Parts: sequence; structure tokens; C-alpha cells
Amino acid sequence: MMKKASLATFSTNPKHLSKYGVRSISLPTRSHPTTIQIEEELIKLKSWETSSISKSETICFGLIGLVQLYKCIEELLKLPLTQQALSQHKNEKWVDELLDFPLRFLDLLSKTRDEILLMKGKVEELQSVFRRRKIGDSDMENNVADYWILRRKIRKECTKSLLLLKQIDGSIGSCFPLDLNNHLSAIVKVLVEASLITSSVLQSLVVFLCSPILRSKVNKWSLVSRLMHKGVFGCDNQHENIYELEKVDFGVSSLVMENLSKDDDGEKIKSAIRRLEALVVAIEGFENGLECLFRHLINTRVSFLNIISP
Repeated sequence: MMKKASLATFSTNPKHLSKYGVRSISLPTRSHPTTIQIEEELIKLKSWETSSISKSETICFGLIGLVQLYKCIEELLKLPLTQQALSQHKNEKWVDELLDFPLRFLDLLSKTRDEILLMKGKVEELQSVFRRRKIGDSDMENNVADYWILRRKIRKECTKSLLLLKQIDGSIGSCFPLDLNNHLSAIVKVLVEASLITSSVLQSLVVFLCSPILRSKVNKWSLVSRLMHKGVFGCDNQHENIYELEKVDFGVSSLVMENLSKDDDGEKIKSAIRRLEALVVAIEGFENGLECLFRHLINTRVSFLNIISP
């Protein structure tokens, strides 16, 4: 088992979270039952990446876990002992750093939420077109072209978000003093761990949204080769290691590239629609999780402001 790290040696690398999980914080349990709940939520979150469920469900599990964690943190910040301890250091730089982290995540959450809503709208348009039209119709081709444009745009923006999250990682826990009392030290550790796991979950979501675009401009056989390598072929409910976006790419590309007979049209369209429906379900899970997390991050920031304001 990994030894507990002091504040001076806190790991700020998300890979360490994946490898070792979140460390025990050992908050003083006499203060409030919330301290026990925080430890329990951190323990739950440490296993979220190793879940055997699908990529999208794993991310939703992480978002739900973060919501529960920040609910507990809000309660911790309302404790008189916590407020008194933090207010004594309200003019110090490291307290401002703690206040900044919720704000950084809020900006990124807002941007990511807008992107997934755009994706959801376009996917629902494709569903509607696929249900109404036949392969080769100009309406279908135009909507498919718009889908690829949006995929490229979101992939580009999410790549920027991923770099921003990595920058946030590098700054977490870098300026906190070592001479804090036990309760305050425990609070700082909780907030550092919460920031690290928040960044890790959001990175997984961003990676989902900027997954490789499975589209070939050369010929269908090069696409088939790439998809076989990734394991996309097979039943729609298998190959859970493949992102739902990649499955949709395959379904859309198959419809556009193959010169299908009339008998083949129905089954191919049904398969593509099933993949689109699965993607909409995944996006709605992200949307709900981000909405709840956004609200609780705001509440956490407000709780901070109430403590350090004159």
C-alpha cells in the first residue's frame, strides 16, 4: 500500500490517481459526520476509471461521484471550525489558490457543456434524417457533411481543453504551507484531492469528445482496416472499449461510402440509428452530470467567498 503523502510531496499527476487511487485523508471525525462521508466518496471515486462498464457510463459514474463529493465539501465548508480556520488565513496566497480552482473548472464545464449540446443537436438531426430518407438523398449527404464539420470543430476545441486541464494539474497543491493545524491541513488535503480527481474525470470526458474521427477520404477498405484494428466490428452492444462517437463514425461512413442495394438500406440505416441513439443517451448522461456538478462547484465557490470576504 502506498504511504500517505505530505503536502510537500502531493502528486499532481492524474496518472498517479489512476494507478494508486485517492489517498485516505483521515479527517477528524469528531467535527461532523460529513468528514466520514468525504472519505467514503473519495474511496468510491478512486475506482471509477477501472470500472468494467462502457466508456460513457464510466464517465457518468465519475461525474455523479464528483457531485456527491462536492456536496460533502459544501457541508465541510459550513462547519464553524472550518470557517474559523480558513478566515484566519484569508489574505494569504494559498487560500486564493483554493478559491481559484472551482472557477477554473466552472469555465471549462460551461464550454464543454455547450459543445456536447451542439453534438446532441446534430446527432438528433441525423437520426431524424436517417428515419425519413433513403441513402443517396441530398438531405442525408448534407447532414452527414455537417456532422463531420462539427466533429472536427469539437475535436479541436476539446484538444485545447485537455491542454488546459493538464496545466491546471501542474498548479494543484504547489503553494500550500506545511505549518497548518490538523483540521486545516486535512481541509487543504481534501480540496487538493478533489481538484485532482475533478481534473481526471473531466479529462476523460474531453478525451471522449475528441476521440479520433473514423472517416476515410481514400477508400472504404482503408477505413475497414482501421476499424478492424480498433475492434469496432461486431454487435452494437459489444466492444465497450470503443467510444460511442467512433461507433457512430463507422455507421455514418458505412452508409455514405457503400453503394448499397435497396434490400441492404434498411438494415444499415437501423444499425446507424441504434448507434446514434446510444450516443444521445451517453450525451444526455454527460449533460445531466455536468449540470449538477456546475451547480455544486458554484456553491463551493460561494461558500469560500463567504468565509474569506470581509
